[in-house]
Amino acid sequence: MNSIIDLEQWVLANEALIRGSVFALIFVAMMCWEVIAPRRTLTLSRLQRWGNNIGLFLLNSLLLRLLFPAAAVGMALAVNTRDWGLLNQFEMPGWSEIVIALILLDLAIWLQHWLMHRLPWLWRLHRVHHADLDFDLTTGFRFHTLEIVLSMLFKGMIIVLLGPAVIAVLIFEIVLNAMAVFNHSNISLPARVESWVRGLVVTPDMHRVHHSIEFRETNSNYGFNLSIWDRLFRTYIDQPQSGHDNMTIGLAEYRDPSQVDRLPGMLLMPFVANRE
Repeated sequence: MNSIIDLEQWVLANEALIRGSVFALIFVAMMCWEVIAPRRTLTLSRLQRWGNNIGLFLLNSLLLRLLFPAAAVGMALAVNTRDWGLLNQFEMPGWSEIVIALILLDLAIWLQHWLMHRLPWLWRLHRVHHADLDFDLTTGFRFHTLEIVLSMLFKGMIIVLLGPAVIAVLIFEIVLNAMAVFNHSNISLPARVESWVRGLVVTPDMHRVHHSIEFRETNSNYGFNLSIWDRLFRTYIDQPQSGHDNMTIGLAEYRDPSQVDRLPGMLLMPFVANRE
């Protein structure tokens, strides 16, 4: 028991280092892949888009650390210390508890994403993500600051309700961050590999459909990690109508780069009328 407590304390103390190291590794790998073998030709300056998308990411990361210094892992530690949550009411092997927690957390994130598209006041925030006129790994960083705060509050609520193990939450956070970079990357897998991988997790080709300008395609493929949820809830679209090479990325009402690809415009977008 003491060893488990010691492990949880070590995880909490080094959570940022662990997540940051894995994130950096995935980011560098996907960045090199995009440069060497891009899936699509980008239409805008990478320097401008990357600077503003990464700038928004850094702003959000700083604010989260100020508002939620312990983040999701710290919340899980507090919940487990008090034996709160559904999973703490049952005796089960540690590995099965972790697997169940990972599946339920992923379902919760799918539901959150679905709600972002269905509730108008949430969509006003989430459309900042969809207004990106290109699709590459930095699109996975591009979320309005208020959406990030609401997402953390939602995640905290789910952790309180579920009571997942600290190590399960750490694994989930690492996987979620890594998959956000991977499935937004401007890369493609070989056809046979893509089909096999897509059977388990969301691939870049699968998630790119979600960033199509076509309304029906925008409201599909909500998954970030496991691909089963979109098939189960009938929100899955296999390929974009125009094909990956010819599809238009973004939103029909936001086509001006000066409005959507600069940091001030991203932050103001939910609160101002569209100029188009």
